[in-house]
Amino acid sequence: MTAAAALTAYRPELKAGVLVSDPLLHGTGTVHLIKDTGSGQSCKVGVKEHFLISRMDGRRSLAEIGDDYAGRYGRRLADANWQPLLAMLGTRGLLVGSPDADRAPVPAEPGRTLLRGSIRLFADADTATGRLHRAVGFLLAPGWMVPLLAAVVAMEVMLALHAGELALATWELFQHPVLLMAVGCLLWFSTALHELAHGVVAAHYGGRVAEIGLRWRLPVVIMYCTVDNFLYLRTRWHRIATALAGAVMNLLFLLPFCALWLWAPLDPATHDALAGLLFLGSVHALTMLVPLPPLDGYKIAGQLAGATELAASSHAYLRLAVRRDPAVAAYPRRARTAYTAYGLGSLLVLGILAAAVAAVIHHLLTSA
Repeated sequence: MTAAAALTAYRPELKAGVLVSDPLLHGTGTVHLIKDTGSGQSCKVGVKEHFLISRMDGRRSLAEIGDDYAGRYGRRLADANWQPLLAMLGTRGLLVGSPDADRAPVPAEPGRTLLRGSIRLFADADTATGRLHRAVGFLLAPGWMVPLLAAVVAMEVMLALHAGELALATWELFQHPVLLMAVGCLLWFSTALHELAHGVVAAHYGGRVAEIGLRWRLPVVIMYCTVDNFLYLRTRWHRIATALAGAVMNLLFLLPFCALWLWAPLDPATHDALAGLLFLGSVHALTMLVPLPPLDGYKIAGQLAGATELAASSHAYLRLAVRRDPAVAAYPRRARTAYTAYGLGSLLVLGILAAAVAAVIHHLLTSA
């Protein structure tokens, strides 16, 4: 068999554990992300390369894949066109029969010291998250989640109507160190639940949790949860739900304290402390939804736009658009819409936040 015949008869197959993302806007084009969960390495490929790679299932030969390509794009690939793609997949260890690629180098962490560092809390974070999901995953069913979300929305509307009262109570809270420390501990516990919620919802949708641990940059100590295959979850809405889970958990955490604040017979100091908890907890949760990197809101915006590196691409496009640069013609309509919406939406959110901060400061000064 000649080399050309052997090449066309070859039936390439992606290795198990190779993940391929949905199409994502990136600059002027569309890309797909490919990740090898074995080595941890990832790369970007274009739409045409993805068309070919998605058909490498071990059953179809290159000749058959080439026929599909010719039917889709009206051009038949020559042998020389196959070589770079197969070489790239082979050297990255993505094909059955190719040598395993070396694991992606882990970014060097500064040495763990008293002032900064991190530590894993579980040897197998994915198994631990799976157990937690089995215990509480029933809450993700619509019969539970819909009323819980309705209660959260009702709570936030009610708190917004009492924003001035809550802001004054929070200011008073800072005059009482013991109560402030208690509220701080509750808020820290809420942030821990925030991270675990990301992991549980990801596990619910088939995600893999790589790490759960503590990271400190004294005086700040936070929990973190890393979902290894967030960008490769099956649907866009699964990814949005995973990113949204943390902020929703923060607000669910506040529900019982809101009930106490509204209806329990409390002394004034405790009542004000609960008001401060509700104010600070709501601010923290809603801040996480601001669509700026690296916040959860940015991940949600990226999924809604169907884009990767959304902030950088939007900045590049809007800079060209403001200058009326002819290069904007290279951007497809969908990209222009997404980048403009993200840029203007981000400015609007920042404007609303600035106005809210100014309103709170004005209320505190005038009330004082």
